Amino acid sequence: MARKRKGNKVDGWLVIDKPYGMGSTKVVGKCRFLAKAQKVGHAGTLDPLATGVLPIAFGEATKTIPYVADAEKTYQFTVTWGESRLTDDAEGEVDELSEKRPTREEILRILPEFRGKIKQTPPAFSAIKINGERAYDLARAGKKFEIKEREVEVYALDFLNANMENATFEMRCSKGTYVRSLGRDMALKLGTFGYISMLRRTKVGLFDLESTISLAKMEELLHSAPLEEWILNVVTVLDDILALALTKEQAYLLKNGGFISRDNLPSSSLAGGTYKVMLGEKLIALCELDENYLKPVRVFNL
Repeated sequence: MARKRKGNKVDGWLVIDKPYGMGSTKVVGKCRFLAKAQKVGHAGTLDPLATGVLPIAFGEATKTIPYVADAEKTYQFTVTWGESRLTDDAEGEVDELSEKRPTREEILRILPEFRGKIKQTPPAFSAIKINGERAYDLARAGKKFEIKEREVEVYALDFLNANMENATFEMRCSKGTYVRSLGRDMALKLGTFGYISMLRRTKVGLFDLESTISLAKMEELLHSAPLEEWILNVVTVLDDILALALTKEQAYLLKNGGFISRDNLPSSSLAGGTYKVMLGEKLIALCELDENYLKPVRVFNL
């Protein structure tokens, strides 16, 4: 007999404004504790020293995390010049110094080199796995290892303001882009060292800062109404996926793992790809359509 999961069954999305100094995993734990929820996850890790948009998935919404984690992200960040730090942010020890401080003109001149598809090496203190171990664990243990360079895409990178010691930017980028690496590499290009002294994520996919609440606000709201009354619907993050209008019988066939022939779909000219199947406002399944069949890849118990 299956073991009953402890906690309340809550399904949907909540967007937390992650506080400074708290890791993403701890935020998830706090949300689980406050809501007494069965299952909770997050879409897109933020370092403890970063703040901002952290989408939290409850229950069946955890099945849609990849659709949020893969989305574009926007950050505001400050690079402090003249110091290289082991973690590439304010948390790490200083390991190199430079007297060089770039001018505004120098900064603006190098920005085009960091737009578009670029190569970057993630920080040594990152969650990337090296032979099954996290890079940050290896780094803390003083072990030597190599992280491979990777290609990411920076859709926009704008200069906001600067003084003699630092400069602030806004960036819109692809999944997998490390702001700490970008700040480090920009400084090296400018003939100095640098580290990220402020990092705030302002957008993840369709979620922006206006979508967020603080952990304190979440706790306050839970005193007046249960989470399921104000949490965002699971389907919120799937707005850009086309919905198929199917019969109740077809929807439940997919929910139970069955396939539907193309000939039995509303239109035989549908393009292949991902579709969502709804009954009213209830999400039934996410499906893939190939040349022959519509097949469920995620089914939902809502």
